[in-house]
Amino acid sequence: MTSAVVIGAGLAGLTTALRLAEAGTQVTLVTKGIGGLQLGQGTIDVLGYQPHLVKKPLAALDADLHDNHPYKHFSSHDMDRALRWLRATVGDELLVGDGQRNYLLPTAAGVLRPTALAQPSMIAGEATVGKRYVIVGFNRLKDFYPDLVAQNLTRYRDSEGNRVQARSLRVDLQVRDGEEDTSGLNFARALDKPEARQRLADLLRNQLKPGETVGLPAVLGIKDVTAWQDIQTRLGHDIFEIPLPPPSVPGMRLNEKLMGIAKKTCRVINGAPVTSFTADNDHIVSVSAASAGRPTELPADHFVLATGGFESGGLVMDSYENVSEPIFGLPIAGTTDRPFTDTYWGEDQPAFLMGLNVNDQMHPCEPDSTLPVYSNLFAVGGLLAGATRWREKSGEGIALVSAIVAAESMLGEQK
Repeated sequence: MTSAVVIGAGLAGLTTALRLAEAGTQVTLVTKGIGGLQLGQGTIDVLGYQPHLVKKPLAALDADLHDNHPYKHFSSHDMDRALRWLRATVGDELLVGDGQRNYLLPTAAGVLRPTALAQPSMIAGEATVGKRYVIVGFNRLKDFYPDLVAQNLTRYRDSEGNRVQARSLRVDLQVRDGEEDTSGLNFARALDKPEARQRLADLLRNQLKPGETVGLPAVLGIKDVTAWQDIQTRLGHDIFEIPLPPPSVPGMRLNEKLMGIAKKTCRVINGAPVTSFTADNDHIVSVSAASAGRPTELPADHFVLATGGFESGGLVMDSYENVSEPIFGLPIAGTTDRPFTDTYWGEDQPAFLMGLNVNDQMHPCEPDSTLPVYSNLFAVGGLLAGATRWREKSGEGIALVSAIVAAESMLGEQK
């Protein structure tokens, strides 16, 4: 049986590990901590802006992106295959959509955000002229401001200038005795239970007007991903969740689902950063992970680097503004003498575009080359050069499709 070590447990690392494991590869997933899914919205952004709003993300992938963008390696067919794989893996109770169009869903600031796949608990919040929304806040949850969300939603206009109608209200739902300031996770744990959902419905029922769609902070259960449906039935109104600033309960749901599968199908080593490796010419033999007691040597046939970008330490910058990849010392593409420009909101900052150059099989290469640095190393996700993910709304899409293509490239090499 062939073997692979996947380094990193964000969306890219988990996707690569699960795709390899389901094909019969012996996978070790090693990570220094919890991956970044819990910092996201629990949705899958493929492409939201280029630079204007993208309505059809899959179609946009076949348009001309700049030459250094990670999406240059993939077609819309690759992305469609990756989205289908993810939906089949987590189930329709956790993600819906097909990438043919973007949903426009409200954020915790009431601004509409494009995304390709969303949790079904969010879908009724898509801005639709003619609907009437009521945004509900909890007095004991300080990270959500229903007045702000409602006011910003009313600013939305469709192509004919029609506005959305929205109002706000607050209720006092106590989920832990004596707590005046409760976290979103504590609300979600409480709302896993039917009795808490009934108390919420009782608080809201007499304050709603006929036909209103109810927006709530995204804390409607963590283990029970169908809790929102029960609340909707008890209220007799369509409801939707609005993700909060991180950590995100919808992101936790997605992370728990994928990590749960990984623990059943892979060897998972958590809390163990990879610190070094051994190689024989262009072939990596093993990596060493810092674990309790002594380092753990992990030999394998193939290795996948999914450690993310600057935000997770997959790329680092020293005090002289030199950028490096700290595990394998891989060459960095897009380097410049001035990684940050004076105009923050102008053109893309050069530092955000730095990362690894890869070929179509996801092997890291020297800049402006397609020859692998190491023949059995793959790189996926936030490490890849050429995209300002937060501006484009493309981070999860890049992570997902690069992971699927890397895994299938590896599987092809194994045949």
